[in-house]
This record gives sequence, C-alpha cells and structure tokens, in this order.
Amino acid sequence: MNSPDTPAHTQTLPLSASSAARPVSLAEDAARAASPHNDQLRTQWPDIKKTLEQAQASAVHCTIATVSPDGMPHITPVGTVFLRDDQTGFFFDHYAVALGDNIDRNSNVCVCAVNVGRWFWLRALVTGQFTATPGVRLYGQAGPARSATEDELKLIHDRVKGASRLKGAKQLWSDFSVVRDIQFTDFKAVTYPMMMDKVWPNRSS
Repeated sequence: MNSPDTPAHTQTLPLSASSAARPVSLAEDAARAASPHNDQLRTQWPDIKKTLEQAQASAVHCTIATVSPDGMPHITPVGTVFLRDDQTGFFFDHYAVALGDNIDRNSNVCVCAVNVGRWFWLRALVTGQFTATPGVRLYGQAGPARSATEDELKLIHDRVKGASRLKGAKQLWSDFSVVRDIQFTDFKAVTYPMMMDKVWPNRSS
C-alpha cells in the first residue's frame, strides 16, 4: 500500500513564541495566511478530519513522526489524537517519553493515519472503488506539554470507556492528564492512481 510521501509544501507555523525555532515576522505570518495551500487545508478540513478519525478508529492509533536528536526519523503510535474544527488538534502525552523529548527539541511533526478496516479494503477490492480516502498525513508543529482541560479529559474518557472495566485498561488508561497541541499547516492524502475518482481529493466538488 505504497503512496507518494512528499508533502504538497513544507512551510510550518509556530504555535507560540515558546514553541518556535525562531521568531516569525508579521510579514511571514501574513504570507502564510494568504497561502493558497492554507486555503486548501481549511476548505478540505472536514474531509481530512473525518478521514483521520475513521482511520484512527480502525487501527486504534495514529502514528506521529518526529525528529530525534541525531537527525533520524522517529515514529510513535498514539491512540489519543483529537482534531478540532480549526485545523488544530491535540494528543495526550502519556507514555511516549522520546516523542515529547523530540518535540521539545524540534516541534515539527507529521501525524499519519490509514484505514485498516477489513471491510473497507474488501469492499474496495470487490467493487474496484474506494468508498472513502484510505488515509491522510498532517504536517505541523506541536506545542509544549500542558495540563488537559476538563473537556479534553472527557473526550479521552469517552473514547476508552468501553474497555474501562478491564484490568489492562485500568492500568493503561486511568491517568491521562497532559496534552500537547498541534497547529497543522499542510496535508497530503494517502492516494492511489486508480479507484479514487469518487472520493476526496479527486471527486468533483
């Protein structure tokens, strides 16, 4: 299930002065706000959000790619990614120590989610047509660790409540408290050169 890995563009936008690698001028902010691709991100965000949510539900996790101190890529499976409606999101920074350390050094991240549902793929193979985009990559910058809000804690508790009485679930998912925000600036859908004419980003609007 290979697909192209080059992002449509590579610009990044700091969440705040504390998470920026360098100061960003007002002129740079204005240029980014006027970027045609930012318009595309905003326009297609409902499809992007739906694709990531369906993919995360099917696989029980997303992957978050960061850069390690020696410059090597580092990928962490994270099952606590949530997207807002304004091209931002957050995840619970719970066990993945290297993930947080990498972000504190270099805030650039890529969140990737691919639908691995058996029936999703079986239907596509039988009909020769995807019913939804298989996955998406989201590029952006993650912010510093902070305490989760009550609303954010409710979201994660609702997500895991189906298994909350299980012994393992109590050990793994009973101590959520810290999150990191992500400001997304770029995206690339997981696509194939066929079977996708009825789904975004290829369908007619």
